[in-house]
Amino acid sequence: MVSTRPRVQVRRIYDDPDPDDGMRVLVDRLWPRGMSKENAHLDEWCKTIAPSTELRTWYSHDPAKFDEFGRRYREELRDPERAADLDHLRELAGRGMLTLLSATKRIDLSEAAVLADLVGKTPASH
Repeated sequence: MVSTRPRVQVRRIYDDPDPDDGMRVLVDRLWPRGMSKENAHLDEWCKTIAPSTELRTWYSHDPAKFDEFGRRYREELRDPERAADLDHLRELAGRGMLTLLSATKRIDLSEAAVLADLVGKTPASH
C-alpha cells in the first residue's frame, strides 16, 4: 500500500532551488533580506501563516525556547485565518512535494519546521 502521508520538507530561501523541491512556499511574514523575487523561485508566499510579531520577538530564535515556541505557535495556528492557511499547505502537500521556505539560519528551529510537522499529520492529530 502506498503511503498517503504528505511529503514536506523545509529549506532556507537562500539555498539554491532543487528540481525535487516541488511546490516552493515562503512562510515568513517579512520578505528575506537581499533576496530578489526572481532568485527566490517561489510558487507562493504564505505570509499570513507566520508567527505573530510578539511571538517571533519573544522567541528570538533561542534554541532553548524552541519547544515553548512550537507550543505557542500551534496555539496561534488555531486562529481561523491561519488554520485555513494550514489546510491550504496540507492540500498542496497532498499533490506532491511541498518545500516550506524560511530565511531563518537554523531552519530546524523555525516556524517552517513546526509547520512541516503539522502538515505531515492529519488535522485531527494536532
